[in-house]
Amino acid sequence: MKILVINGPNLNFLNRRDTSVYGDLSLDEIEKNLRLEFPEDYFEFMQSNTEGEIINAIQKSEANFNGIIINPGGYAHTSVAIRDALEICKLPKIEVHLSNLSSREDFRQTLLTASKCNGYISGFQINSYLAAVFLLKRLTK
Repeated sequence: MKILVINGPNLNFLNRRDTSVYGDLSLDEIEKNLRLEFPEDYFEFMQSNTEGEIINAIQKSEANFNGIIINPGGYAHTSVAIRDALEICKLPKIEVHLSNLSSREDFRQTLLTASKCNGYISGFQINSYLAAVFLLKRLTK
């Protein structure tokens, strides 16, 4: 399976964030763990702090991938444009969050982007990504 993993703003600084919330792995370490856990699958990873780059990646994904895992970071709560790109994209999509959003600030309770994915996983740190791969494989059987 070919999976595009999109990571949004500030995820490139995981090593500078609260490890009790986000875990203690860097984005590179999350990537390595996914490749080790699922060696038969192809992953392409991208991280951007720019909304337009994330939208471009979603729009181009159908030509090269079987599914998308997206952690839109803070854009999950604010980006109608990423939401619209996800709605247009016909690939299976799973949104992931490292932290447990339900236990966080009120402004994090609204997820604009998750409603245009097949589902979302929140609160399991790296295991959110691992579970998303498992579920994408189930969705594409």
